[in-house]
Amino acid sequence: MRPEQRTPIARYRHSLWLLTQRDLRVRYSTSLLGYFWSILDPLVMAGIYWFVFTQVLDRGVGNEPYIVFLLVALLPWMWFNGAISDCTRAFLREAKLIRSTRIPRTIWVNRLVLSKGIEFLASIPVLVLFAIVFGAELNANAVLFPLAIIIQAILTVGIGLIVAPLVVFFRDLERAVKLILRFLFYASPIIYGTTDLPPELHFWAAFNPLNGIFSLYRSAFFPDQLDWFGVIISLVMSLVFLGLGLLVFRRTERAVLKEI
Repeated sequence: MRPEQRTPIARYRHSLWLLTQRDLRVRYSTSLLGYFWSILDPLVMAGIYWFVFTQVLDRGVGNEPYIVFLLVALLPWMWFNGAISDCTRAFLREAKLIRSTRIPRTIWVNRLVLSKGIEFLASIPVLVLFAIVFGAELNANAVLFPLAIIIQAILTVGIGLIVAPLVVFFRDLERAVKLILRFLFYASPIIYGTTDLPPELHFWAAFNPLNGIFSLYRSAFFPDQLDWFGVIISLVMSLVFLGLGLLVFRRTERAVLKEI
């Protein structure tokens, strides 16, 4: 089917895939160890936290094997963190191309979320390898992995649609987002689990949308980490962020095109 015969949705999907492929190709075209670099950062971070909490400190958080416990949350965190960070420059980096195309501008956010999501999926075999080596047992909750991916994608797109246009008007927001992401890393159950929190904090922690998402990922190896209340809150908040993101994006799109 020729491009002009495709439906608008089909053209959007086609353009999204082409832009995502371009992102991945550019990112790794000059790198001999392309795939390796995409997983090196979370592996180094996991190694540092594993050493600190198991060899230096008397660790009182997480489950064994702790390295798998870390990786199963660190890998999706890298997807979220990388996509939101890139969204702060989504319109500023390719302003000329954005102004000259007629495809819906949401694609410039969605392609970042998709490319980082593909990198996350490509890192799952590494998680499986560590689970095998360190004896982490997979259980029936592994079927919830796709649900976690879907909720995280909705959340990340929603926040990205808010951040991308607002940074065009408020350039300091880019630095603010980096600070918020740094805080969110420690406020999310990554180096610790939901069950490690004091009982009085369980309710409020659920309103961090990453809390329920990470509990879904972790439950594949650590069933006690599954928090259905947190999952429901995460789903609701992700949908709210998506709706708010679409609203903000539509209200600011024309002004963004003039500003860039």
